Amino acid sequence: MAKKEYSFYPGCSSQKGASSSNYLNSVNTMCEELDITLNHIPDWNCCSASIGYAGGGELPRLALSARNIALSEEHNPGQEIVATCAACWLATRESSERLNEDNSLMAEANEALAEAGLKLKNETPIKHMVEVLIEDLGYEEIGSKVKKPLEGIKIAGYVGCQTNRPFGIAGESFENPKYLDKLVETMGADPVENYDKKVQCCGGALAFSEPDKSQNMIKGIIEAAYDGGADMIVTPCPVCQMNVEVYQDQINATHGTKFKMPVVYYSTLMSVAYGRSAKDSALDGQVIPAKQLQEIADK
Repeated sequence: MAKKEYSFYPGCSSQKGASSSNYLNSVNTMCEELDITLNHIPDWNCCSASIGYAGGGELPRLALSARNIALSEEHNPGQEIVATCAACWLATRESSERLNEDNSLMAEANEALAEAGLKLKNETPIKHMVEVLIEDLGYEEIGSKVKKPLEGIKIAGYVGCQTNRPFGIAGESFENPKYLDKLVETMGADPVENYDKKVQCCGGALAFSEPDKSQNMIKGIIEAAYDGGADMIVTPCPVCQMNVEVYQDQINATHGTKFKMPVVYYSTLMSVAYGRSAKDSALDGQVIPAKQLQEIADK
């Protein structure tokens, strides 16, 4: 029997062919090494993180996440819900807390869910995968699986907004969370000390409406990593990973910079350090190749 078992909400961006499908691939590999079983919530739906604030109303937005929680409680009873996407985690946890705090809103949500034959108990904790790693396993346990330490690589831990506020990770500072730095050290690499952009927004919400503003924010994130001597950036957020990686060519063209900074997920770092292949670690999903990780994976 697996050591740890969770009800898993993958979210839209992790679907096959979506922008962070490589994230899910590396998470699956990481979980295999850590003996974690992820039981997908059947028939899950979008958490409405992106569209829910665009005028659809409060109840429809909360009810979408409530449906996922209700499905989890029905099909994976007693299992904590885990999300890998920062936006999915934030939206689901917010919905759970808001509904628990407002009996009238909870009744309205259940009235909507009843149309689909569901009832929300809302008794299930909502976790981000990094909370599972830190709180349920701990650094010593995740470090014990390292077979190929990531020696000689300097990595900037870019936390971003959504795993930092309003909830954050237990025991971490909002201004200077250290969990990615500790994870980087646990995998045998060197974290960038005093990386001053680790909690700055990447401008994801502005990427299409005001791209110049978004790209200026991304430029600062990358420059700070270079200033700290980083070889690459690691993040827990699919939006952050995509924005900071894919817009580097456009930023270079606009500003005359020569950015070519790999941006990877923590699960990719861990999979490589655990001795898995480049494909298992989802390095083939990088737009900017993480060559140092590729070299270690190929050994």
